[in-house]
Amino acid sequence: MDINEFWGVIDAARSATTAAKPFDEALVDELAARGAEDVLGYQAHFDDLRQAVYRWDVWAAAYLVGGGCSDDSFMDFRAGLIAAGRHWYETVAADPDALADHPAVAGGEGAPSDADFFYEGVNYAATDALKRITGGGTEFQELWQRYRAQREAPLVVVDDMGEEFDFDDDEEMVRRLPRLAARYL
Repeated sequence: MDINEFWGVIDAARSATTAAKPFDEALVDELAARGAEDVLGYQAHFDDLRQAVYRWDVWAAAYLVGGGCSDDSFMDFRAGLIAAGRHWYETVAADPDALADHPAVAGGEGAPSDADFFYEGVNYAATDALKRITGGGTEFQELWQRYRAQREAPLVVVDDMGEEFDFDDDEEMVRRLPRLAARYL
C-alpha cells in the first residue's frame, strides 16, 4: 500500500461514516475488506504519520484544543488528526496554528468532541481489521513483527521534537499559536 492508497482508505472510511457507524468502525470495515497485507501496509503508514507529528508545537495545539493533553491524549489527538484526512493532516503538520481553521474549531461552540480530534479508536483500527480477517486465530503482533522485519524503510523516528516550551505559559502560547490561543485562552 502506498501513501496515496493509505489516504484513499481514510477518505473511503470518512465517506462511509454515518450517525450509526462512527469513523473508526467504517475504517475497520474498509481495511477488513482489503486483506492482511494491505492492513499491515496501512498500519506502517499510520505509524509513520503519527510519529511525524510527535512534536512540541503540535502537542501545544492539542493542549489548547483539549483544555490539556496527556501523553495518551496526544497519541489519540494524532490519530484524530490522521482521521481528519490528508488535507488537515498536512496543513496542521506544516503549521499547527492552522488548526484554528478546522470547522470543529472555527465554527464550533466550546471544545470539539472527542471524535473531532482525540480519537482513540482510530489507533486500533488495523488490529481490529486484522482480527476480523484472521478470525482472531493469528495474532496481529506476530504478523506485524514479521511485516516490519521485511519492510524496506524503517519507521519514521523523530529524534527532535522541536523546542520544548511551557504550555501553561499563556504569553508563550499566544506567541507560538496566536489563533488557537485567541480561541481557547
